Amino acid sequence: MSHPFHRKRSYVVQLGEAGNHSCLTFDLHVIERRMEMVRVVSHNTHKRMVTCLQGHIGTDAEKRHKKLPLTALSQAMVDGGSQLGEESLIGKMMEVCGEAENRLASELLQHEVQIEKDMLDPLNQLAEVDIPNILKQRKQLARLVLDYDSARARWLQATKSIISGTNTQALTAKADLLKEEVDEAMNKMELCKDQLAADMYNFFSKEGDYACYYVMLLEAQADYHRKSLTVLESVLPTIQAQQDSWTEKPAFGTGLEEHLKRSSREIALPLEACIMMLLETGMKEEGLFRIAAGTSKLKKLKAALDCSTSQLEEFYSDPHAVAGALKSYLRELPEPLMSFQLYDEWIQASRNVKENVLEPDKRLQALWVVCDQLPKNNKANLRYLVKFLSKLAQDSEVNKMTPSNIAIVLGPNLLWAKTEGTLAEMAAATSVHVVTIIEPIIQHADWFFPEDVEFNVSGMFAMPTPPSNHINHSMEYDCSTIERKRPGSMVGPENDTLRKDR
Repeated sequence: MSHPFHRKRSYVVQLGEAGNHSCLTFDLHVIERRMEMVRVVSHNTHKRMVTCLQGHIGTDAEKRHKKLPLTALSQAMVDGGSQLGEESLIGKMMEVCGEAENRLASELLQHEVQIEKDMLDPLNQLAEVDIPNILKQRKQLARLVLDYDSARARWLQATKSIISGTNTQALTAKADLLKEEVDEAMNKMELCKDQLAADMYNFFSKEGDYACYYVMLLEAQADYHRKSLTVLESVLPTIQAQQDSWTEKPAFGTGLEEHLKRSSREIALPLEACIMMLLETGMKEEGLFRIAAGTSKLKKLKAALDCSTSQLEEFYSDPHAVAGALKSYLRELPEPLMSFQLYDEWIQASRNVKENVLEPDKRLQALWVVCDQLPKNNKANLRYLVKFLSKLAQDSEVNKMTPSNIAIVLGPNLLWAKTEGTLAEMAAATSVHVVTIIEPIIQHADWFFPEDVEFNVSGMFAMPTPPSNHINHSMEYDCSTIERKRPGSMVGPENDTLRKDR
Protein backbone atom coordinates (compact mmCIF):
# COMPACT_ATOMS: atom_id res chain seq x y z
CA MET A 1 0.00 0.00 0.00
CA SER A 2 1.47 3.39 -0.93
CA HIS A 3 2.06 6.06 1.69
CA PRO A 4 -0.71 8.70 1.76
CA PHE A 5 1.92 11.37 1.13
CA HIS A 6 2.78 9.79 -2.21
CA ARG A 7 -0.68 9.48 -3.71
CA LYS A 8 -1.03 11.07 -7.14
CA ARG A 9 -4.26 12.91 -6.44
CA SER A 10 -4.17 16.14 -4.46
CA TYR A 11 -6.72 16.63 -1.76
CA VAL A 12 -7.58 19.66 0.30
CA VAL A 13 -9.18 19.93 3.68
CA GLN A 14 -11.00 23.13 4.45
CA LEU A 15 -10.59 24.69 7.86
CA GLY A 16 -14.16 24.88 9.09
CA GLU A 17 -16.08 26.99 6.64
CA ALA A 18 -13.32 29.45 5.91
CA GLY A 19 -13.04 28.78 2.19
CA ASN A 20 -10.52 27.41 -0.30
CA HIS A 21 -7.72 29.80 0.68
CA SER A 22 -7.34 28.16 4.13
CA CYS A 23 -6.80 24.61 2.95
CA LEU A 24 -4.19 22.06 4.16
CA THR A 25 -3.00 19.27 1.93
CA PHE A 26 -4.01 15.72 2.73
CA ASP A 27 -0.56 14.75 3.99
CA LEU A 28 -0.58 17.58 6.51
CA HIS A 29 -4.00 16.53 7.67
CA VAL A 30 -2.66 12.96 8.25
CA ILE A 31 0.25 14.37 10.23
CA GLU A 32 -2.14 16.47 12.27
CA ARG A 33 -4.17 13.44 13.30
CA ARG A 34 -1.02 11.41 14.05
CA MET A 35 0.31 14.30 16.13
CA GLU A 36 -2.81 14.44 18.27
CA MET A 37 -2.64 10.68 18.95
CA VAL A 38 1.06 10.91 19.82
CA ARG A 39 0.28 13.68 22.28
CA VAL A 40 -2.38 11.58 24.04
CA VAL A 41 -0.34 8.36 24.28
CA SER A 42 2.80 10.26 25.37
CA HIS A 43 0.83 11.99 28.11
CA ASN A 44 -0.59 8.66 29.36
CA THR A 45 2.81 6.95 29.23
CA HIS A 46 4.44 9.79 31.17
CA LYS A 47 1.72 9.61 33.79
CA ARG A 48 2.11 5.84 34.28
CA MET A 49 5.89 6.01 34.35
CA VAL A 50 5.79 8.58 37.11
CA THR A 51 3.70 6.21 39.23
CA CYS A 52 6.38 3.51 38.75
CA LEU A 53 9.08 5.68 40.32
CA GLN A 54 9.70 5.16 44.03
CA GLY A 55 11.50 8.45 44.57
CA HIS A 56 10.05 11.93 44.57
CA ILE A 57 10.60 13.71 41.26
CA GLY A 58 12.32 17.04 41.44
CA THR A 59 13.95 16.66 44.88
CA ASP A 60 17.71 16.58 45.31
CA ALA A 61 19.49 13.24 45.27
CA GLU A 62 20.14 12.97 49.03
CA LYS A 63 16.53 13.62 50.03
CA ARG A 64 15.31 11.38 47.27
CA HIS A 65 17.55 8.54 48.46
CA LYS A 66 16.26 8.83 52.03
CA LYS A 67 12.65 8.60 50.84
CA LEU A 68 13.14 5.36 48.91
CA PRO A 69 11.39 2.31 50.46
CA LEU A 70 14.58 0.29 49.95
CA THR A 71 16.49 2.81 52.06
CA ALA A 72 13.94 2.47 54.87
CA LEU A 73 14.18 -1.33 54.61
CA SER A 74 17.97 -1.14 54.69
CA GLN A 75 17.96 1.00 57.81
CA ALA A 76 15.50 -1.31 59.56
CA MET A 77 17.70 -4.33 58.79
CA VAL A 78 20.89 -2.64 59.96
CA ASP A 79 19.21 -1.51 63.18
CA GLY A 80 17.78 -5.00 63.75
CA GLY A 81 21.18 -6.58 63.17
CA SER A 82 22.77 -4.23 65.69
CA GLN A 83 20.14 -5.10 68.28
CA LEU A 84 20.57 -8.86 67.83
CA GLY A 85 24.36 -8.63 67.78
CA GLU A 86 27.13 -10.74 66.27
CA GLU A 87 26.24 -13.82 68.30
CA SER A 88 22.96 -14.16 66.38
CA LEU A 89 22.97 -15.55 62.85
CA ILE A 90 19.82 -13.55 62.10
CA GLY A 91 21.64 -10.43 63.30
CA LYS A 92 24.57 -11.11 60.99
CA MET A 93 22.27 -11.81 58.06
CA MET A 94 20.25 -8.66 58.66
CA GLU A 95 23.37 -6.51 58.77
CA VAL A 96 24.74 -7.90 55.49
CA CYS A 97 21.32 -7.72 53.82
CA GLY A 98 20.81 -4.17 55.07
CA GLU A 99 24.05 -3.06 53.45
CA ALA A 100 23.06 -4.81 50.23
CA GLU A 101 19.63 -3.15 50.23
CA ASN A 102 21.28 0.24 50.67
CA ARG A 103 23.48 -0.41 47.62
CA LEU A 104 20.40 -1.48 45.69
CA ALA A 105 18.69 1.74 46.74
CA SER A 106 21.63 3.73 45.34
CA GLU A 107 21.39 1.85 42.05
CA LEU A 108 17.64 2.50 41.96
CA LEU A 109 18.16 6.20 42.61
CA GLN A 110 20.64 6.50 39.73
CA HIS A 111 18.27 4.56 37.49
CA GLU A 112 15.29 6.77 38.28
CA VAL A 113 17.30 9.95 37.80
CA GLN A 114 18.39 8.67 34.39
CA ILE A 115 14.82 7.72 33.48
CA GLU A 116 13.62 11.16 34.49
CA LYS A 117 16.29 12.86 32.40
CA ASP A 118 16.25 10.65 29.30
CA MET A 119 12.60 9.61 29.19
CA LEU A 120 10.21 11.54 31.38
CA ASP A 121 11.41 15.06 30.58
CA PRO A 122 11.46 14.53 26.78
CA LEU A 123 8.03 12.85 26.87
CA ASN A 124 6.62 15.71 28.91
CA GLN A 125 8.19 18.24 26.51
CA LEU A 126 6.65 16.44 23.54
CA ALA A 127 3.17 15.94 25.00
CA GLU A 128 2.79 19.19 26.92
CA VAL A 129 4.85 21.72 24.95
CA ASP A 130 5.94 20.81 21.42
CA ILE A 131 2.74 19.28 20.06
CA PRO A 132 0.42 21.76 21.83
CA ASN A 133 2.44 24.63 20.31
CA ILE A 134 1.90 23.21 16.83
CA LEU A 135 -1.79 22.75 17.54
CA LYS A 136 -1.95 26.36 18.71
CA GLN A 137 -0.59 27.42 15.32
CA ARG A 138 -3.39 25.38 13.78
CA LYS A 139 -5.96 27.42 15.69
CA GLN A 140 -4.12 30.63 14.86
CA LEU A 141 -4.31 29.74 11.17
CA ALA A 142 -8.04 29.22 11.49
CA ARG A 143 -8.45 32.73 12.95
CA LEU A 144 -6.26 34.26 10.21
CA VAL A 145 -8.35 32.52 7.57
CA LEU A 146 -11.49 34.02 9.07
CA ASP A 147 -9.84 37.47 9.07
CA TYR A 148 -8.87 37.03 5.43
CA ASP A 149 -12.35 35.89 4.41
CA SER A 150 -13.91 38.83 6.27
CA ALA A 151 -11.56 41.38 4.60
CA ARG A 152 -12.12 39.81 1.21
CA ALA A 153 -15.90 39.92 1.63
CA ARG A 154 -15.75 43.63 2.51
CA TRP A 155 -13.50 44.31 -0.49
CA LEU A 156 -15.84 42.45 -2.86
CA GLN A 157 -18.76 44.44 -1.50
CA ALA A 158 -16.87 47.70 -2.06
CA THR A 159 -16.07 46.80 -5.68
CA LYS A 160 -19.74 46.15 -6.35
CA SER A 161 -20.64 49.55 -4.86
CA ILE A 162 -18.31 51.31 -7.33
CA ILE A 163 -20.30 49.99 -10.27
CA SER A 164 -23.69 51.01 -8.92
CA GLY A 165 -22.64 54.10 -6.94
CA THR A 166 -22.40 57.82 -7.92
CA ASN A 167 -19.33 58.85 -5.92
CA THR A 168 -16.92 56.69 -7.86
CA GLN A 169 -13.74 58.33 -6.65
CA ALA A 170 -14.52 57.92 -2.96
CA LEU A 171 -15.70 54.35 -3.42
CA THR A 172 -12.59 53.49 -5.41
CA ALA A 173 -10.35 54.87 -2.66
CA LYS A 174 -12.23 52.82 -0.09
CA ALA A 175 -11.92 49.70 -2.22
CA ASP A 176 -8.20 50.24 -2.55
CA LEU A 177 -7.83 50.40 1.24
CA LEU A 178 -9.84 47.23 1.63
CA LYS A 179 -7.68 45.55 -1.02
CA GLU A 180 -4.62 46.36 1.05
CA GLU A 181 -6.29 44.75 4.09
CA VAL A 182 -7.06 41.65 2.02
CA ASP A 183 -3.46 41.42 0.86
CA GLU A 184 -2.13 41.88 4.40
CA ALA A 185 -4.54 39.24 5.78
CA MET A 186 -3.57 36.87 3.01
CA ASN A 187 0.13 37.36 3.71
CA LYS A 188 -0.39 36.62 7.41
CA MET A 189 -2.44 33.56 6.56
CA GLU A 190 0.15 32.21 4.14
CA LEU A 191 3.01 32.84 6.54
CA CYS A 192 1.17 31.00 9.32
CA LYS A 193 0.27 28.17 6.95
CA ASP A 194 3.89 27.82 5.83
CA GLN A 195 5.15 27.83 9.42
CA LEU A 196 2.53 25.27 10.42
CA ALA A 197 3.43 23.01 7.51
CA ALA A 198 7.14 23.29 8.35
CA ASP A 199 6.54 22.37 12.00
CA MET A 200 4.28 19.44 11.04
CA TYR A 201 6.81 18.06 8.57
CA ASN A 202 9.55 18.57 11.13
CA PHE A 203 7.53 16.61 13.71
CA PHE A 204 6.94 13.79 11.25
CA SER A 205 10.63 13.60 10.36
CA LYS A 206 11.54 13.25 14.05
CA GLU A 207 9.18 10.38 14.85
CA GLY A 208 12.15 8.01 14.78
CA ASP A 209 13.88 10.16 17.40
CA TYR A 210 10.78 10.12 19.58
CA ALA A 211 10.57 6.32 19.26
CA CYS A 212 14.13 6.08 20.60
CA TYR A 213 12.83 7.12 24.01
CA TYR A 214 11.35 3.66 24.44
CA VAL A 215 14.56 1.96 23.36
CA MET A 216 16.41 4.08 25.90
CA LEU A 217 13.90 3.03 28.56
CA LEU A 218 14.57 -0.68 28.05
CA GLU A 219 18.33 -0.12 27.85
CA ALA A 220 18.25 1.85 31.11
CA GLN A 221 16.19 -0.87 32.79
CA ALA A 222 18.54 -3.59 31.54
CA ASP A 223 21.54 -1.65 32.83
CA TYR A 224 19.86 -1.11 36.19
CA HIS A 225 19.04 -4.78 36.61
CA ARG A 226 22.56 -5.81 35.57
CA LYS A 227 24.07 -3.51 38.18
CA SER A 228 21.59 -4.73 40.81
CA LEU A 229 22.45 -8.32 39.96
CA THR A 230 26.13 -7.51 40.35
CA VAL A 231 25.43 -6.14 43.83
CA LEU A 232 23.50 -9.27 44.82
CA GLU A 233 26.07 -11.66 43.38
CA SER A 234 28.84 -9.90 45.30
CA VAL A 235 26.90 -10.30 48.57
CA LEU A 236 25.54 -13.83 48.17
CA PRO A 237 28.87 -15.66 48.68
CA THR A 238 29.46 -13.77 51.92
CA ILE A 239 26.02 -14.41 53.31
CA GLN A 240 26.09 -18.04 52.17
CA ALA A 241 29.46 -18.53 53.85
CA GLN A 242 28.02 -17.17 57.11
CA GLN A 243 25.09 -19.53 56.78
CA ASP A 244 27.33 -22.51 56.09
CA SER A 245 29.69 -21.69 58.94
CA TRP A 246 26.88 -21.37 61.46
CA THR A 247 26.99 -24.44 63.68
CA GLU A 248 23.60 -23.94 65.28
CA LYS A 249 21.66 -25.87 62.66
CA PRO A 250 19.05 -28.51 63.56
CA ALA A 251 20.52 -31.99 63.73
CA PHE A 252 17.24 -33.76 63.06
CA GLY A 253 16.70 -34.17 59.34
CA THR A 254 20.27 -33.07 58.50
CA GLY A 255 22.67 -35.46 56.80
CA LEU A 256 25.19 -37.10 59.10
CA GLU A 257 28.25 -35.77 57.24
CA GLU A 258 26.92 -32.21 57.24
CA HIS A 259 25.97 -32.31 60.92
CA LEU A 260 29.36 -33.68 62.01
CA LYS A 261 31.26 -31.20 59.86
CA ARG A 262 29.19 -28.23 61.00
CA SER A 263 29.44 -29.13 64.68
CA SER A 264 33.04 -30.44 64.55
CA ARG A 265 31.92 -33.66 66.20
CA GLU A 266 32.81 -37.31 65.74
CA ILE A 267 29.51 -38.66 67.05
CA ALA A 268 26.16 -37.03 66.22
CA LEU A 269 24.89 -34.92 69.10
CA PRO A 270 21.46 -36.64 69.37
CA LEU A 271 23.18 -40.04 69.54
CA GLU A 272 25.62 -39.03 72.24
CA ALA A 273 23.12 -37.02 74.29
CA CYS A 274 20.42 -39.69 74.23
CA ILE A 275 22.81 -42.55 74.93
CA MET A 276 24.45 -40.69 77.82
CA MET A 277 21.04 -40.05 79.39
CA LEU A 278 19.94 -43.65 78.88
CA LEU A 279 23.17 -44.98 80.37
CA GLU A 280 22.35 -43.12 83.54
CA THR A 281 18.61 -43.69 83.92
CA GLY A 282 17.29 -46.00 81.22
CA MET A 283 19.23 -49.25 81.23
CA LYS A 284 16.79 -50.99 83.58
CA GLU A 285 13.67 -49.53 81.95
CA GLU A 286 11.39 -52.25 80.64
CA GLY A 287 10.42 -51.96 76.98
CA LEU A 288 12.93 -49.27 76.10
CA PHE A 289 12.63 -48.27 72.39
CA ARG A 290 9.40 -50.31 72.27
CA ILE A 291 7.08 -48.25 74.48
CA ALA A 292 6.08 -44.95 72.84
CA ALA A 293 6.92 -41.71 74.59
CA GLY A 294 4.61 -38.78 75.26
CA THR A 295 4.32 -36.62 72.14
CA SER A 296 4.82 -33.26 73.84
CA LYS A 297 7.85 -34.42 75.83
CA LEU A 298 9.42 -36.01 72.75
CA LYS A 299 8.86 -32.88 70.70
CA LYS A 300 10.41 -30.73 73.41
CA LEU A 301 13.48 -32.96 73.69
CA LYS A 302 14.05 -32.98 69.92
CA ALA A 303 13.80 -29.18 69.86
CA ALA A 304 16.27 -28.93 72.74
CA LEU A 305 18.74 -31.20 70.93
CA ASP A 306 18.34 -29.17 67.74
CA CYS A 307 19.41 -26.12 69.75
CA SER A 308 22.51 -28.02 70.95
CA THR A 309 21.63 -27.19 74.52
CA SER A 310 23.29 -29.11 77.34
CA GLN A 311 20.43 -28.32 79.75
CA LEU A 312 18.75 -31.71 79.53
CA GLU A 313 18.33 -32.58 83.19
CA GLU A 314 14.54 -32.71 83.05
CA PHE A 315 14.61 -35.51 80.45
CA TYR A 316 16.68 -37.93 82.52
CA SER A 317 13.49 -38.97 84.31
CA ASP A 318 11.75 -39.97 81.07
CA PRO A 319 13.91 -42.61 79.35
CA HIS A 320 11.15 -43.51 76.90
CA ALA A 321 11.16 -39.94 75.57
CA VAL A 322 14.96 -40.13 75.25
CA ALA A 323 14.76 -43.47 73.43
CA GLY A 324 12.04 -42.03 71.18
CA ALA A 325 14.25 -39.06 70.29
CA LEU A 326 17.10 -41.42 69.41
CA LYS A 327 14.83 -43.45 67.14
CA SER A 328 13.48 -40.23 65.55
CA TYR A 329 16.98 -39.01 64.79
CA LEU A 330 17.91 -42.23 63.04
CA ARG A 331 14.60 -42.34 61.18
CA GLU A 332 14.82 -38.70 60.01
CA LEU A 333 18.32 -38.98 58.54
CA PRO A 334 18.16 -38.25 54.79
CA GLU A 335 20.24 -41.41 54.28
CA PRO A 336 20.15 -44.34 56.73
CA LEU A 337 23.10 -44.81 59.05
CA MET A 338 23.94 -48.08 57.30
CA SER A 339 23.83 -46.23 53.93
CA PHE A 340 21.89 -46.56 50.71
CA GLN A 341 25.06 -47.44 48.85
CA LEU A 342 25.50 -50.74 50.71
CA TYR A 343 21.81 -51.68 50.86
CA ASP A 344 22.10 -54.53 48.36
CA GLU A 345 25.24 -55.83 50.06
CA TRP A 346 23.52 -55.83 53.46
CA ILE A 347 20.54 -57.75 52.06
CA GLN A 348 22.82 -60.28 50.40
CA ALA A 349 24.73 -60.69 53.65
CA SER A 350 21.44 -61.33 55.49
CA ARG A 351 20.66 -64.11 53.02
CA ASN A 352 24.07 -65.62 53.72
CA VAL A 353 23.22 -65.55 57.41
CA LYS A 354 20.04 -67.55 56.75
CA GLU A 355 21.82 -69.98 54.46
CA ASN A 356 24.63 -70.69 56.95
CA VAL A 357 22.58 -71.28 60.08
CA LEU A 358 24.90 -74.04 61.18
CA GLU A 359 28.09 -72.09 60.38
CA PRO A 360 28.19 -69.01 62.64
CA ASP A 361 31.70 -68.23 61.42
CA LYS A 362 30.55 -67.62 57.84
CA ARG A 363 27.42 -65.82 58.99
CA LEU A 364 29.33 -63.18 60.91
CA GLN A 365 32.06 -62.96 58.30
CA ALA A 366 29.53 -61.99 55.60
CA LEU A 367 28.14 -59.17 57.78
CA TRP A 368 31.59 -57.96 58.81
CA VAL A 369 32.75 -57.59 55.20
CA VAL A 370 29.84 -55.21 54.47
CA CYS A 371 30.22 -53.35 57.76
CA ASP A 372 33.86 -52.67 57.01
CA GLN A 373 32.87 -50.92 53.77
CA LEU A 374 30.79 -48.25 55.54
CA PRO A 375 31.98 -44.64 55.20
CA LYS A 376 34.18 -43.56 58.08
CA ASN A 377 31.61 -41.41 59.90
CA ASN A 378 28.79 -43.90 59.39
CA LYS A 379 30.93 -46.68 60.74
CA ALA A 380 32.05 -44.66 63.78
CA ASN A 381 28.48 -43.72 64.69
CA LEU A 382 27.17 -47.24 64.07
CA ARG A 383 29.95 -48.63 66.30
CA TYR A 384 29.00 -46.12 69.01
CA LEU A 385 25.32 -47.09 68.78
CA VAL A 386 25.91 -50.84 68.61
CA LYS A 387 28.20 -50.79 71.63
CA PHE A 388 25.44 -49.10 73.59
CA LEU A 389 22.77 -51.50 72.36
CA SER A 390 24.98 -54.41 73.35
CA LYS A 391 25.31 -52.89 76.80
CA LEU A 392 21.52 -52.46 76.94
CA ALA A 393 20.98 -56.12 75.97
CA GLN A 394 23.09 -57.25 78.93
CA ASP A 395 20.22 -56.15 81.16
CA SER A 396 17.58 -57.89 79.05
CA GLU A 397 16.35 -59.95 82.03
CA VAL A 398 15.19 -56.68 83.55
CA ASN A 399 14.40 -54.43 80.57
CA LYS A 400 13.15 -57.27 78.31
CA MET A 401 15.14 -55.84 75.43
CA THR A 402 17.07 -58.78 73.98
CA PRO A 403 19.17 -58.33 70.84
CA SER A 404 16.26 -59.72 68.87
CA ASN A 405 13.77 -57.29 70.36
CA ILE A 406 16.14 -54.37 69.87
CA ALA A 407 16.70 -55.36 66.25
CA ILE A 408 12.95 -55.56 65.66
CA VAL A 409 12.13 -52.07 67.02
CA LEU A 410 15.30 -50.22 66.05
CA GLY A 411 16.56 -52.03 62.94
CA PRO A 412 14.13 -50.46 60.42
CA ASN A 413 15.49 -47.05 61.46
CA LEU A 414 19.03 -48.06 60.55
CA LEU A 415 18.54 -49.38 57.02
CA TRP A 416 15.91 -48.94 54.33
CA ALA A 417 15.75 -49.06 50.55
CA LYS A 418 16.22 -45.96 48.39
CA THR A 419 12.84 -46.31 46.73
CA GLU A 420 9.69 -44.24 46.50
CA GLY A 421 7.05 -44.69 49.17
CA THR A 422 6.57 -43.80 52.81
CA LEU A 423 9.18 -44.67 55.40
CA ALA A 424 6.74 -47.17 56.90
CA GLU A 425 6.35 -48.95 53.56
CA MET A 426 10.10 -49.05 52.98
CA ALA A 427 10.74 -50.26 56.53
CA ALA A 428 8.15 -53.03 56.17
CA ALA A 429 9.82 -54.25 52.99
CA THR A 430 13.22 -54.34 54.69
CA SER A 431 12.40 -55.23 58.31
CA VAL A 432 12.84 -59.01 58.02
CA HIS A 433 16.28 -58.65 56.50
CA VAL A 434 17.25 -55.87 58.91
CA VAL A 435 16.48 -57.98 61.98
CA THR A 436 18.67 -60.73 60.55
CA ILE A 437 21.44 -58.16 60.11
CA ILE A 438 21.17 -56.12 63.32
CA GLU A 439 20.58 -58.91 65.83
CA PRO A 440 23.94 -60.72 65.34
CA ILE A 441 25.78 -57.39 65.17
CA ILE A 442 24.40 -56.48 68.61
CA GLN A 443 25.06 -59.95 69.98
CA HIS A 444 28.67 -59.87 68.79
CA ALA A 445 29.36 -56.15 69.17
CA ASP A 446 32.87 -56.73 70.52
CA TRP A 447 33.65 -59.04 67.61
CA PHE A 448 32.53 -56.49 65.00
CA PHE A 449 34.01 -53.52 66.89
CA PRO A 450 36.89 -54.67 69.14
CA GLU A 451 37.86 -51.16 70.20
CA ASP A 452 36.54 -49.77 73.46
CA VAL A 453 34.07 -46.90 73.18
CA GLU A 454 34.19 -43.74 75.25
CA PHE A 455 30.50 -42.84 75.39
CA ASN A 456 31.13 -39.34 76.75
CA VAL A 457 33.16 -38.58 73.63
CA SER A 458 32.57 -34.82 73.70
CA GLY A 459 32.97 -34.42 77.46
CA MET A 460 29.66 -32.55 77.64
CA PHE A 461 27.95 -35.08 79.88
CA ALA A 462 28.65 -36.61 83.28
CA MET A 463 29.48 -40.31 83.10
CA PRO A 464 27.09 -42.59 85.02
CA THR A 465 28.33 -45.01 87.60
CA PRO A 466 29.32 -48.22 85.76
CA PRO A 467 26.76 -50.95 86.43
CA SER A 468 27.86 -54.38 87.55
CA ASN A 469 28.58 -56.73 84.66
CA HIS A 470 25.73 -58.98 83.75
CA ILE A 471 26.12 -61.74 81.19
CA ASN A 472 23.06 -62.46 79.10
CA HIS A 473 23.14 -66.23 78.70
CA SER A 474 20.10 -66.17 76.41
CA MET A 475 22.16 -64.96 73.43
CA GLU A 476 22.08 -67.37 70.56
CA TYR A 477 25.79 -67.27 69.72
CA ASP A 478 28.77 -67.76 72.01
CA CYS A 479 31.37 -65.26 70.89
CA SER A 480 34.13 -67.11 72.74
CA THR A 481 33.92 -70.03 70.35
CA ILE A 482 33.98 -68.11 67.06
CA GLU A 483 37.24 -67.25 65.37
CA ARG A 484 37.41 -63.86 63.62
CA LYS A 485 38.48 -64.71 60.06
CA ARG A 486 38.88 -61.36 58.33
CA PRO A 487 40.79 -60.65 55.12
CA GLY A 488 44.44 -60.00 55.86
CA SER A 489 44.38 -56.73 53.92
CA MET A 490 41.69 -55.32 56.21
CA VAL A 491 42.99 -56.11 59.66
CA GLY A 492 46.35 -56.76 61.30
CA PRO A 493 47.34 -60.11 62.77
CA GLU A 494 47.02 -58.76 66.27
CA ASN A 495 43.24 -58.67 65.82
CA ASP A 496 42.86 -62.20 64.46
CA THR A 497 41.79 -63.69 67.77
CA LEU A 498 38.32 -63.05 69.05
CA ARG A 499 37.74 -61.09 72.21
CA LYS A 500 36.22 -63.04 75.05
CA ASP A 501 32.94 -61.99 76.62
CA ARG A 502 33.33 -60.36 79.94
